[in-house]
Amino acid sequence: MKILVPVKRVPDPATTIRVLPDGSGIATDNVKWVINPFDEIAIEEALRIKEKQASSEVVLVSVGQTTWQEQLRTGLAMGADRAILVKADNALDPLAIARVIAKVAETEKPELIILGKQAIDDDSNQAGQMIAEMLGWPQATFASKIEFGDKCSVVREVDGGLETIAFPLPAVITTDLRLNEPRYASLPGIMKARKKPLSEIAVDSLGVDLTPKLKVKTLKAPEKRQAGRKLGSVQELVAALHTEAKVI
Repeated sequence: MKILVPVKRVPDPATTIRVLPDGSGIATDNVKWVINPFDEIAIEEALRIKEKQASSEVVLVSVGQTTWQEQLRTGLAMGADRAILVKADNALDPLAIARVIAKVAETEKPELIILGKQAIDDDSNQAGQMIAEMLGWPQATFASKIEFGDKCSVVREVDGGLETIAFPLPAVITTDLRLNEPRYASLPGIMKARKKPLSEIAVDSLGVDLTPKLKVKTLKAPEKRQAGRKLGSVQELVAALHTEAKVI
């Protein structure tokens, strides 16, 4: 089984994010970049599937600038077999990313595409669903358990409980936090990653429409929370909720 794992580079969740004064984006100086945590879970699950099925191959793919090689090398150090960097100098919206990944999938012909349900920088939660639609494949989102038999079986989280669905391959699966705990890259894995294949493809060579359908007009940091205050009685609380918060 060949498994394709799309990977996105995002700011480290522990990094303090600063919005540029003109609201056009975030300040990238002194920002540490990492693999999107949900994509890390996808890599881990792909590796576990590979360990159960000896003939499997795990291929990473990312769409971005040359510097994104660092995160792909991290994925290779975890145990992936090879990686593909689709070089794009400009940021692409989720639809364009989905088109690029679908085009790569047409060439690679994987039996399974597994990726994070969303990226923590924009929280769009769109790419996986659009990839499945473009390829005409079944999909399972928010996967918390994956099993293989005659069909692929996925337990997914829905409002109010869990849902189990089964479908044939090829398919697209997006991962949830409860699916697994990603492994750390070992020192031998880091050494091996330097020699693993990492190919580059110019995004313009794919013949994909990259015209953005989504435009971010401005970004702004959330307002600082106001300090709380103590009230002397329930009556004062009710009055404050009524006149200040306007919730009752």
